[in-house]
Amino acid sequence: MSNNPARIAIAFHSGYGHTARQAEAVAAGAASVPGAVADLVPLDELTEDVWARLAAADAIVFGAPTYMGSPSWVFKRFAEESVRAWADNLAWRDKIAAGFTNSKAMSGDKLNSLVDLAVFAAQHGMIWVGLDIYPGWAESTASIEDLNRLGSWLGAMAQSDADLSAEKAPPATDLRTAEALGVRVAVVTLRHLRGALAA
Repeated sequence: MSNNPARIAIAFHSGYGHTARQAEAVAAGAASVPGAVADLVPLDELTEDVWARLAAADAIVFGAPTYMGSPSWVFKRFAEESVRAWADNLAWRDKIAAGFTNSKAMSGDKLNSLVDLAVFAAQHGMIWVGLDIYPGWAESTASIEDLNRLGSWLGAMAQSDADLSAEKAPPATDLRTAEALGVRVAVVTLRHLRGALAA
């Protein structure tokens, strides 16, 4: 295998800082895997540097807060402007993809946002990786501190009380779940790169 590290980009928008904490946890998880490096890529300003960093990535983890049942408009603007990569012979084809989202409500229709992210990745020809953790907080003896307490498999979910700042929310368990997603994406990306070299 090449000595080049697997490059995991976390492309995200955060309205109030809560989703940024989730993005940082995904990055920490990815970077904890030997042979992988993580790159946090905020999407507030779509500069040439942003597009270059995504082009160089082996995997892109997409993240956005859920507002009114779907990803934020800032993320949607990025998704629409990514047509430049799509039109370039599906430039993101075969990159690994994954996603995460945060809302103030326990449900907040976050699943709809993750479906949006997965369909977006599919339209780019990417390979989606979900969360491989049994649901937490799902039995009478379970705890709110369990990993995957919100019971999502398509991606990592987090919940942040509306009256708490980003310093206090989302809770540690949701950040640990995001970190676990980052680990899985890095491991799958490394396997994917090894397979591509062997093919």
